Amino acid sequence: MLIGHGMSSRIAFLDAQNNRMLASSSVFRRQQFLIRTLGGYTDNICQRRILRQIKSMAVGTASEADAESILRTITPTLDPSRHKGQAGKIAVIGGCREYTGAPYFAAISALKIGADLSHVFCTKDAAPVIKSYSPELIVHPLLEESYSVRDEDRRSISSKVLAEVYKWMERFDCLVVGPGLGRDPFLLDCVSEIMRHARQSNIPIVVDGDGLFLVTNSLDLVSGYPLAILTPNVNEYKRLVQKVLDCEVSDQDAPEQLKSLAKRIGGVTILQKGKSDLISDGETVNSVSFSGSPRRCGGQGDILSGSVAVFSSWARQCIFAAEKNQSIRRPTNPMLLGSIAGSALLRKAASHAFEINKRATLTSDIIGCLGRSLEDICPAS
Repeated sequence: MLIGHGMSSRIAFLDAQNNRMLASSSVFRRQQFLIRTLGGYTDNICQRRILRQIKSMAVGTASEADAESILRTITPTLDPSRHKGQAGKIAVIGGCREYTGAPYFAAISALKIGADLSHVFCTKDAAPVIKSYSPELIVHPLLEESYSVRDEDRRSISSKVLAEVYKWMERFDCLVVGPGLGRDPFLLDCVSEIMRHARQSNIPIVVDGDGLFLVTNSLDLVSGYPLAILTPNVNEYKRLVQKVLDCEVSDQDAPEQLKSLAKRIGGVTILQKGKSDLISDGETVNSVSFSGSPRRCGGQGDILSGSVAVFSSWARQCIFAAEKNQSIRRPTNPMLLGSIAGSALLRKAASHAFEINKRATLTSDIIGCLGRSLEDICPAS
C-alpha cells in the first residue's frame, strides 16, 4: 500500500540526484522558477498533507497503489490568484504525415485534466491537420522528415530545427516524446538531440509509442535519468526486456522482472500497460488494477502519456514546495506518483465512457470523461 488516507498522501520521493541538479546553472534557474510558481501548493496545505502520514512502499511484489489518495494529493487547488502556466505547461514531440491523431490525443488530454498550456512539436505536413483538430493547442511545425531534406543540407537543417525547439524548452514542465512520431531516421536523430537537451535541463520526459522504439535502440537517452517515464504496451515491453535483460517476458514473475528492468536502465520509471498496470522505478513495484473499459480502441495510450505528464509535473511541484519548507524526511519519486495517478484516471475515464457508449466507445469519448472522472475523486470546489 502506497499511502493510507486521502488528504494525507502528499508524500514525496525526492530523486537521488537533486544535489547534482544544482550543479548546472540552467537547472538551478529552472528549480527556482518552479518554486516561485507553486501557488497551488501553499505552505500550510502541503505541510499538513505530507506530515500527517507516510507509509513505506512494498518492495519486490506489486502492491496495489492507493491511487485515489494520490490523485487527491497531487492535484493542485484552484486558486484565483494563480496565473496562466502555473498548473502546467506540457509539450508533445510527435506527429508526422501518417500519424496526426496520437499527438492530438496526448496534448488535449493534458488540457482536459487541468494543464494550462499544451504544445505540439510536429512535422510541417502534420501541423495543419493537428491545428484543425483544436484551437486549444499550440502547434509548432518545426520537425522535418528525410524525404524533404537533401543529404548535403542535413546538418544545417538539423541545427536549425534544434535551435528553434531549444528556444521553447525551458518553459515546459514535462515532455511527451513519441505519439505519432513515426520512424523516419532524420526525424528520430533530431528527437534524440531534443531528448538529450531536455535531460541536461532536468525536464521530465514521458516516452511512448515510437519514442519507445527510439529509446530501445538508444538506451543512453534515458539510462540513469530518474525523471524519465517509459509507458510500453505488451509488444514494446517485450522488446525492452529482450534488449535490456536478454530474456523473454515472464508472466509468473512479472513484478520482479519489471523492477529488474527499471533498475537495469538506471532507475527510470516504467509503466507496464496491461490488464493491471504495473509501475516500478527499480526500487518498488505498484499496481493499478481497478477496471477500465473492455473496449480496446486505439489511442488510449496517448491519453495515458498526456495524463502522466501532467500528474508527474504536479507531483514534482508538490515535492518542491515540501522541500522548500523542509517538510520531507525521506526521498520520494514524483514520476512514480504521476504514473500511478495517470493510470488510475485513464481507467476511470474509460469506465465512464464505456458505460455510456458500450461497443461504440472511441478515444475521444474517453477524453471527454477525463474531467468528470477527476472531479469525482478530487472536486474543484
